[in-house]
Amino acid sequence: MAKSTKTKSSEKRSAKKHSSSRASGDAPKSGTKAREKDDDAKGSKRKLGLRGAAPWAARHAAKHAAEARARAAEPAPPGSARATIRVPEGADAIKAKIAELHNQTTKIRTLRKRMEKGFFDIGLVLAEIQEQQLFQAKGYGSFEAFLEREIDFGKQTSLKLVKLSKVFQREAALDHGMDRCMLALAALDGEAAPKAAPSTPGPMAALPLPLKPPMRAAGG
Repeated sequence: MAKSTKTKSSEKRSAKKHSSSRASGDAPKSGTKAREKDDDAKGSKRKLGLRGAAPWAARHAAKHAAEARARAAEPAPPGSARATIRVPEGADAIKAKIAELHNQTTKIRTLRKRMEKGFFDIGLVLAEIQEQQLFQAKGYGSFEAFLEREIDFGKQTSLKLVKLSKVFQREAALDHGMDRCMLALAALDGEAAPKAAPSTPGPMAALPLPLKPPMRAAGG
C-alpha cells in the first residue's frame, strides 16, 4: 500500500514537471509568433509608404500629372474638342473689345466728375463705343441697351451727347456750355425748346450755333 502511494506521488510530480515544461516551451513560441506579426506589419507599412500607398503608385501619379500639364501647355489642334471648348472662335478679338470697352467706360467716369468741361469728350467716347460696337463684347444687342444699363446719366442724355459731339465744334461747344448746346440741338431737331435754366441768359434766337462746317461733296 505504501509503495502504491509513493508511485502515485512520483507520477504526479513528473506530470507537473512535464506540464510546466510544456508551458515554458509554449511561451517562447507564442512570443515569437507575435514578434513575427509585428515585423510583417512594419514591413508592409514600409512597402506601402507613409500614407498606405505603394511607392510605385506615387511615381505613377506624378508621371501622369506631368504628362497632363504638358498636354495642357501645348496648343490644341484646330477643330479638336479641346480647342472648341477652351478657345472659342474669335476669343482674342472679344478680349480686346472687352479691354477697350473697360478703358472707355473708365474715361467716361473720370470725365463725369467735371461734367461742365467733360461733356463734349464724353460724347466723343460714346460715339467711339457706338461706331466700334464695343458694347457687343458685354453681350448687349444694341447701343441703347448698353447706355441704359452701363451709363449712369441715362440713354437720352447719352444720345444727345453723341449727337452734340458730331454736330458742334469742341471749342465753341465748351464756350457755350452744355445747356446751350442741348437747346441748340432741340432747335435743330424742331423740338419745343425747353425752358432755359436761370444761368442761361438771352433768348434762344440770339444764340449763335457753334456748328461744324458742312462737308464738301467729293469732286465738287
